[in-house]
Amino acid sequence: MRFRASDVAAATGGRLTGPDVLIDGASFDSRSTQPGQLFVPLMAERDGHEFIGGALARGAAAYLTSRPAAGEPTSGTAIEVPDTLRALMALAAAQRLRFEGPVIGITGSVGKTSTKDLAWAALAASRSTWANERSFNNEQGLPTTVLNTPEGTEVLVLEMGMRGHGEIAELCRVGRPTIGVVTRVAEAHSDRVGGIDGVARAKGELIESLPATGVAILNHDDIRVRTMAQRSAATVVFYGEGTHPDLQVRISDVRLDDIARPTFHLHTPWGSAEVHLGVSGRHMVHNAAAALACVGAVGGDLAAGAAALADVGLTAMRMEVRRAPSGATILNDSYNANPTSMRAALDALADLPASRRVAVLGLMAEIADPEHEHRTIVEYARGHHIDVLAYGTELYGITPVADPVAALGSLARGDAVLVKGSRVVGLERVAAALLCDSQVDEFDVAPPRQE
Repeated sequence: MRFRASDVAAATGGRLTGPDVLIDGASFDSRSTQPGQLFVPLMAERDGHEFIGGALARGAAAYLTSRPAAGEPTSGTAIEVPDTLRALMALAAAQRLRFEGPVIGITGSVGKTSTKDLAWAALAASRSTWANERSFNNEQGLPTTVLNTPEGTEVLVLEMGMRGHGEIAELCRVGRPTIGVVTRVAEAHSDRVGGIDGVARAKGELIESLPATGVAILNHDDIRVRTMAQRSAATVVFYGEGTHPDLQVRISDVRLDDIARPTFHLHTPWGSAEVHLGVSGRHMVHNAAAALACVGAVGGDLAAGAAALADVGLTAMRMEVRRAPSGATILNDSYNANPTSMRAALDALADLPASRRVAVLGLMAEIADPEHEHRTIVEYARGHHIDVLAYGTELYGITPVADPVAALGSLARGDAVLVKGSRVVGLERVAAALLCDSQVDEFDVAPPRQE
């Protein structure tokens, strides 16, 4: 989006210092700031104001500051505001009002990023579409996504994350979604919101925010999502499997290939399609159904959207199935973990053709009753004839290994290994070591400290 420095000042109540320059988008990372963007220094582990000079050197057209602009050791156009993060959100909310196309908000404890990626690909087959990069789904990433919307975009897709009550509602005040998708409710951040029912209340803030003219796309197979229909005046579209009469988007005839990539039939109010997914995991079928429901809801080409999903790529470290030099199959789903996503990943591992299946599992963070949930996962894995190696935590009830690569031993064709844990664990390094067939004496990531 293009706007002027004076527009920034007006939207944020800030004080403009310097020329009223034209700005194209925004960035809060000086290392990736592009020429013409607004640089937004944020307070994190370091004070973002320290990097204003670097952002200007990379071509930033202007910058926000919560310090007196005259005190900055830089030149250029500045907008002085009391709080740079609040200003970023206020600016994005103002600029969102200029966008006239449909805005799709996507949330859920499981599958929101994958559904966002699938929706982006399916929609882009017939509509100019923009969406969050990676998992830019919080109060920093979502407004930046809005402000970086390219000119000519017809559909905007906004993934929305939360760690507490009121956060999705706040993101909705910025993004103003006209279509809302809720994938699943699970034990993610449940310790922060009073359990899984608290998660449902927090996720449902998206549905409550929709206008009466909007559309709520809900997973009928999750009872907590299904009951969110009562929280909105918007038109409700249910998706799922089975023969329930309320299902408008119906999944049937699911089959998996030799690396667990699904093919299925989808019947919708906008037509039917045979869908071949380019990603692994049976649970991806529901995410794809939600994505194609978005295509129908905006009047896009359902057949073209379904065809696009055969070549789709997901955000890194999500259900990546690759062959290691050893011949083993490595399933890297190390981006994050909660009990529901863990079971889905174990199901995907069980669906892979293999004579030996092993799951390298790290901590599932921020869940209520963590000891019970971790031990239940071990029982679930064993029920699927999957061996478990725990790393960095004793919550699984088994002795954790210090070096997962060494503990796995010699791998060969016929072996399949899942690598999964919460983001704080950093298990992507295990996957990388396995895929490089590295011969290491010691695993180079210290186990996470139990808080």
